Amino acid sequence: MSERIFERLNDSSGAWFDGTLVERRQTPFQLLEVYETPELGRIFRLDGFNMTSERDEFFYHENLIHPAAIAHPGPRQALVIGGGDGGSSKELLRHATIERVHMAELDPDVIEISKRQFGKVHGGAFDDPRLQVTVGDGLAYLRSTPVRYDLVAMDLTDPVGPAVELYSPATFALAKGALAEGGALVLHVGSPFSHPDRVRRTISALRSVFPLVTPYFVHIPIYGSIWGFAVASGSLDPREVEPAEVESRLAARGVKGLRYYNGDTHRAVFALPNYVKSLLA
Repeated sequence: MSERIFERLNDSSGAWFDGTLVERRQTPFQLLEVYETPELGRIFRLDGFNMTSERDEFFYHENLIHPAAIAHPGPRQALVIGGGDGGSSKELLRHATIERVHMAELDPDVIEISKRQFGKVHGGAFDDPRLQVTVGDGLAYLRSTPVRYDLVAMDLTDPVGPAVELYSPATFALAKGALAEGGALVLHVGSPFSHPDRVRRTISALRSVFPLVTPYFVHIPIYGSIWGFAVASGSLDPREVEPAEVESRLAARGVKGLRYYNGDTHRAVFALPNYVKSLLA
């Protein structure tokens, strides 16, 4: 039976999709739901929030990963905190320079459902021998790992409730400590229109830890809004890479099959509207 699935942006607005429940499961950590929808194909939800869908996942995952990955001259080691649907790992593994992606996902049920229900999102990433999966607390892993990563991607739920801690200066400092020289942290920061305080707070927290923080913004259909991302680093500035160089690096690394990201979009996403500039000033 079809029902209306709401993605609430704030207390007074949101987006909705018609869909049919495929699977629902309460884990020790969260409520997992899978819906089949006419608009977005299969949707994955956690605690009532839309996480990803078959049809639009490339808007999010390609833009989370490639701007920083391409700006880095040769990323070899990458860490994904969360990201149990495999989409971020898939994008990292497109780069021939990548030798290992380590995924640290708290909830094993997210991985199990994603492997079984969301092949169109992970694209077989879980079968790639370069992907290492650890089930457990990503923050605990950051505190203990001796590995220094070229890229750390925080692919997490929104900073609501207990997840607020994951977007704190203390957490960003842990991520910074796990970066190799020239490395970068990437993450999503919310909607500048629907979550202005959240976006301002997260960028401010990043700036308190990293010398160079580069925000950028992309429309994400499943979230019903323009959505913010950030690259945080000691030295890596993705705005310095020209479109022609982006295309050259994509070709050299054998990155194919992208549906959103290219040299022109790389430049475009860093162009900030005036209201966003004012918000982040």
